[in-house]
Amino acid sequence: MSANSLQELYVEQLQDLFDAEQQIIKALPKMIEATQSEELRDALTEHLEVTKKQADRVEKICDGLGEEAKGEKCKGMEGVLKEGSGLVKDISNKQVRDAAIIASAQRVEHYEMAGYGTARTYATLLGFDEAASALQQTLEEEKEADETLSGLAEQLNNEALNAEGQEESDEAGADSERPSTKSARSTKAGGRKHVA
Repeated sequence: MSANSLQELYVEQLQDLFDAEQQIIKALPKMIEATQSEELRDALTEHLEVTKKQADRVEKICDGLGEEAKGEKCKGMEGVLKEGSGLVKDISNKQVRDAAIIASAQRVEHYEMAGYGTARTYATLLGFDEAASALQQTLEEEKEADETLSGLAEQLNNEALNAEGQEESDEAGADSERPSTKSARSTKAGGRKHVA
C-alpha cells in the first residue's frame, strides 16, 4: 500500500512494527539458547515476554483503527536479525558470542525505538491519545531493555576480552607442548628419540 496521508503512513508504521515484533518473537529463543551468561539469558527471556505484550498492544491499536495488524514484511528488522544470526552462528568462543548477542540485541532495540518513537508522534498528531500513550509505554520498555543490555555489556565485553587472551595463551601453551615439525624430522634423520 502506498501511503497518501499521515494516517495511512501511521498504519503502515504500525504494521511494520507488528511484523518486526513477530520476527523478534521467533528469533529470541535462538539467541537465548546460544547464550552462555545466565544474566543475559534471563534478560532476553524476560524481554521475550515483554515483546509478546508489545505485539498484542500494536494489534489492539490496529483493531481500534479497523485495520489489520499484519502487513508487509518488515525488511529492516529482517536484515538486522539476519546479520545478528550470522554473526552469532560463526563464533565458537562462548564469551565472545555473548558480546555479539548483546551487540545484535541492541541493534534490534534501537531499530524498534526509532519505529515506536515515530508511530507515537504520528498518533499524537492524529489525536489518537490512547494509542500514543500505549506506544510511549512500549518505547519506554525498549529503552529499558537497551539500558539493561548496556549494563550487561560492560561486564560481558570484559569477559570476552579476557577469554580471548586466555584462549591465545592456552593455544600458545599447547603449541609449546607439541614437538615442531623440524624437531620431529631431525629426530627421524638422526635415529635418536627426541624428548620435548
